[in-house]
Amino acid sequence: MSAPESRPLLFTPLTIRSVTLPNRVVISPMVQYHAKDGFANDFHLVHLGGFARGRAGLVFSEGTAVEARGRVTELDTGIWDDAHIAPFRRVVDFIHGEGAKAAMQLAHAGRKGATQPAPEGNGPLNAQDFAKGRKAWEVVGPTTEPVAPGWLIPRQLSVAEIGDIVTAFAIGAKRADAAGFDICEVHGAHGYLIASFLSPISNTRNDAYGGDRAGRMRIALEITRAVRAAWPQHKPLFFRVSALDGADGWNLDDTVALSQALKECGVDVVDCSSGGLTGTATAAPIPRYPGFQVPFASAVRNQGGVKSMAVGLILDGRQAEAVLRDGHADLIAVGRQALYDPFWALHAAQELGCDPGFAMWPAEYGWWLEKRSKTLVLPKAAE
Repeated sequence: MSAPESRPLLFTPLTIRSVTLPNRVVISPMVQYHAKDGFANDFHLVHLGGFARGRAGLVFSEGTAVEARGRVTELDTGIWDDAHIAPFRRVVDFIHGEGAKAAMQLAHAGRKGATQPAPEGNGPLNAQDFAKGRKAWEVVGPTTEPVAPGWLIPRQLSVAEIGDIVTAFAIGAKRADAAGFDICEVHGAHGYLIASFLSPISNTRNDAYGGDRAGRMRIALEITRAVRAAWPQHKPLFFRVSALDGADGWNLDDTVALSQALKECGVDVVDCSSGGLTGTATAAPIPRYPGFQVPFASAVRNQGGVKSMAVGLILDGRQAEAVLRDGHADLIAVGRQALYDPFWALHAAQELGCDPGFAMWPAEYGWWLEKRSKTLVLPKAAE
């Protein structure tokens, strides 16, 4: 049933399987480099909890490694041990207490592991990093081809080892469920392990996990099926993809075909990003404009026939609402703009005119803001 015209789609609930999101605003996974040995801590409670206080409908964890060597940096969160469950449960409980839903992104860095935190360079560890006490670890990939010159040379995964990683994703999903997460996402983008198998630029294997598109998609689909089997059937499953790999190897037609296969595996939403195969995706020096990745989400939704999530320089409520109203996506993911404004969702509601009395705000905030609005007199603009 479509939303009444008086209610913006952005603030209309969406039910996927048994989970009802209170609105369509999603906080995208964003690594923060504050974990130790994979453990979430007070920083993650405040950081992620703040977005729930800002009334986003769904708050994602950062990419969370399913095994220790699957971290991008040594400061990433992990879910490779049962001990990681309780700290995440604390974060999830707070998010739920604010009326939002929580999602975990399961990740494996592959050949992009053992790198510098972004504020320290975002490249391969070097002598200066080792002098600071940072330590590298073995990285793995479809072949022994590194991300770029100067990066660690990965060890090519055997078929048996691929099976072990598939199992690690499934066990990670079970731990995410034990931590109380409502939604699970498989990270298949940005040049990390799964994405490195998808692209013919990085995957030149000649066995069942390489070759044509079906072979290169094999690990993505095996992981997805394993996660779907481990993840409760009543909970939604997302998959993040780089719709274009940034190296002219994997394209939008490939992404549409993958999306259709993912839907058959039980994926409910495809999260449409791009780039990252041969370098960083989030800081890549490519032209960007508001909504530059929305066409990817639109193709997945309208050609692939699966719900999609749009992300990428969606800056305000009117822009987000137009994406939904025009049928390009079902959800709006906000990343760096939410770092700039953790109350992005509430400001979007004000902008779209659906919360004039601050009723959507946390009661402790809304009371003060509503009182101020009744007495606030702004100076006239200078003529």
